[in-house]
Amino acid sequence: MTDIDTTGVNGPHGGRPVRHSGAELDEANAAVVMVHGRGATAHSILGMAGEFGTDSIAYLAPSADRNTWYPHSFMEETTKNQPHLDSALEFVGSVVDAAADAVGRENVLLLGFSQGACLSSEWIARNADRFGGLVAFSGGLIGPEGTPREYDGDLDGTPAFLGCSDVDPHIPLERVKETTEALRDLGAEVDERIYEGMGHGVNEDELNAAKAMVTSLDIE
Repeated sequence: MTDIDTTGVNGPHGGRPVRHSGAELDEANAAVVMVHGRGATAHSILGMAGEFGTDSIAYLAPSADRNTWYPHSFMEETTKNQPHLDSALEFVGSVVDAAADAVGRENVLLLGFSQGACLSSEWIARNADRFGGLVAFSGGLIGPEGTPREYDGDLDGTPAFLGCSDVDPHIPLERVKETTEALRDLGAEVDERIYEGMGHGVNEDELNAAKAMVTSLDIE
């Protein structure tokens, strides 16, 4: 079964559904937690699972309240995004924990786009351990310029992919670089790719990189 109880999550995202595709969680070899962007849906990001073509992986997509994880830019003071931000981090954590209980933390990969990439990056930095991976499409760590990146834990070689445009209107290039440095300091193996003039989106090279990371988890 793949039902995940989120009624214990505090704040606006408490009790929100977790959408699912692929293998049932209790039968899967690995799990991918897919975190949608602002204004998008869990269903929409689950569509990306079709690009990966793996039958023994469970894809889990938490669904944000009103399709938004937090109301303001990820570069704002974090207090302005409360209580939504803490609720969102707790929600993502509950899904990761459920997946880890089923397949092992080292077989859980977090993947997000835009606001979902920011949330996934921040969650994994705050909860550093050996995971199956992080894929952050057009995102970075949360907080205003100058936010201390003093995280505990050890990502212990967790593979991380960060892809972004050099002129993304929402994600400053400097924040992507800062995120790469912080994740490397935590022990991640980071593949950072910056695309000239791309804008805010996901390209074929990024999808191929993500597919390689996901399929590497699909081991009997």
